[in-house]
Amino acid sequence: MNQILRFKKEDLVNFVEKYLSKLGASAEDAKIISNVFISADLRGVESHGLQRLVAYYSTKQFFNPTIPAKIISESPTTALIDGQKGSGQVNSYYAMNLCIKKAKEFGMASVTVKNSNHFGIAGYYSMMALEHNMIGICMTNSQSWIVPTYGKKSVLGTNPISVAVPSLHEYPYVLDMATSAVSYGKVEIAKKKNVEIPNGWAIDENGNTTENPNDIVPRKKGALLPLGGTEITSGYKGYGLAMLVEILCSALSGGIFFSQIGAPNSSESAGVSHFFMAMNVDSFRPILDFKTQMDAMIQDIKNTPKAGNNETIFIAGEKEFELEKFNLENGIPLIKPVYEEMIADGKRLGVSFDLKPINN
Repeated sequence: MNQILRFKKEDLVNFVEKYLSKLGASAEDAKIISNVFISADLRGVESHGLQRLVAYYSTKQFFNPTIPAKIISESPTTALIDGQKGSGQVNSYYAMNLCIKKAKEFGMASVTVKNSNHFGIAGYYSMMALEHNMIGICMTNSQSWIVPTYGKKSVLGTNPISVAVPSLHEYPYVLDMATSAVSYGKVEIAKKKNVEIPNGWAIDENGNTTENPNDIVPRKKGALLPLGGTEITSGYKGYGLAMLVEILCSALSGGIFFSQIGAPNSSESAGVSHFFMAMNVDSFRPILDFKTQMDAMIQDIKNTPKAGNNETIFIAGEKEFELEKFNLENGIPLIKPVYEEMIADGKRLGVSFDLKPINN
């Protein structure tokens, strides 16, 4: 069993900001990156949280923390941004804010980003639209980790999609899903915990389904399956969605795609591309009417008769909002391999991980 320690959010933010500053990030950018990382652990998405800090940021070779993104082309409702090998979190934060600004004036806006890097959880950026009474949409491509249906070599990325929709009294609807059966980060967590993965997540180098996480090494052996798994369980649907994300992210921006994309911790920029959209609800109908209907739709779903011994039907994002509340009160959980990595690499950079665990 891996020991789990819990830490205060502000303590982790402070450490990560100092860590990133040592790598050359500005104070403003370090705050953005740390908030995105830690929001993942807060919401229970540990695959995209601080377990990736050292893995992706222990060297600044793959991203340039000093050159800002630049707008290549722009219209009242669109923009194309060159991320210039900078932080994916910073590029995405800037792009989504630009979407929101344009949508406030023109009702809807879309922004694409190319030449960027790993950006954390997609839901962070779609949810940025919620406080502006907008619907937020976010997608990104990634390095090749999943096979197309009938294939045995990884071609497509996990290519997540996130949509955030405001409501009145209920939790907002927040869909945040990979188009693969699972994100590779969950396989990484299984390796660190030394546990098996569920059947249907991945295949080995021979194209057979596997429960051993060590059978999957990106670009070397094995691969993740698309959402739905194999053909018999409709994996072609996830494959189709992954291709759609690739089109909106890389084809629309002119960014690189498929196996051209580098690993986030390689010596070169990953070169991933992102897509963002904001929809101003007030441009369609009064926001109060919309939110009231969203509540009614959510309540109808939740009041559906339950199967078996299940007591609750959850709406997308509901579990994560509940976990966020719990973890803010009780501390953000980190497994032993993750905080040991942070201690060791912090020492290398001269940043002491002298955080006091809440439950120790």
